[in-house]
Amino acid sequence: MKPTDDHSIRTAVRGHYESVVKESEAKKSQVNCCAPSCCGADEASSKMGYSPEEISSVPQGADLGLGCGNPQAIASLKPGETVLDLGAGAGFDSFLAARQVEPSGKVIGVDMTPAMLEKARSNAIKAGLNNVEFRLGEIEHLPVADASIDVIISNCVINLSPDKPAVFAEAFRVLKSGGRLAISDAVALKPVPETLAESVGAHASCISGATELGRLEAMLTAAGFSGIQITVNERSREFIRDWLPDSGAEEFVASAVIQATKNV
Repeated sequence: MKPTDDHSIRTAVRGHYESVVKESEAKKSQVNCCAPSCCGADEASSKMGYSPEEISSVPQGADLGLGCGNPQAIASLKPGETVLDLGAGAGFDSFLAARQVEPSGKVIGVDMTPAMLEKARSNAIKAGLNNVEFRLGEIEHLPVADASIDVIISNCVINLSPDKPAVFAEAFRVLKSGGRLAISDAVALKPVPETLAESVGAHASCISGATELGRLEAMLTAAGFSGIQITVNERSREFIRDWLPDSGAEEFVASAVIQATKNV
């Protein structure tokens, strides 16, 4: 089915990730199965650059293996900073960030899927972290005050947005002067074939919504960012192959590290 408008895309993406939560809960209850997906999430996160210590440090069920990189590795978070996690999911990156900024800092996770939000809040209680909170909202309309954030992290979420310029404009709005982006996301290395571009399933799987590099840099510049760096991880094609098997998506899409600064 072809994604026809912003509403249908958001509805499809929300439905997809509600299903992910239900599936993770069902598999967690299986005998001899480690949450949330019979150890598959741990393996996926390891391929994305997370250390065994990072993976084991979060509550069981927080790591759903849904990202395409490790924004923690580039964020250089410091104690006392306020961090915003776009598309926080079950809270994996938010919890890692909360420990890095220590009790003097704060992490705000935003997600548009109520089921994910419920899971993240439950995981926060399990973790005993008082410096992290989760808010319901769309990343194109952030429930966050102007100039209140030091660092924005995100893991393979912005590609899902039907209005990426709005996402970057909102990111710029909420960052403090000198604030920075530290994002992992799927990017297009060449035009995605029509069969994939017109598929809602491919969009929800972080493929058809990926932006080509030149256009992505132009969006960031138009939003006001400077010091833009986009670094493609060619090895990511190894796990992108599993996102939509037999589609050939790994020929067109890769994971990239995206960094930029608000210097005003």
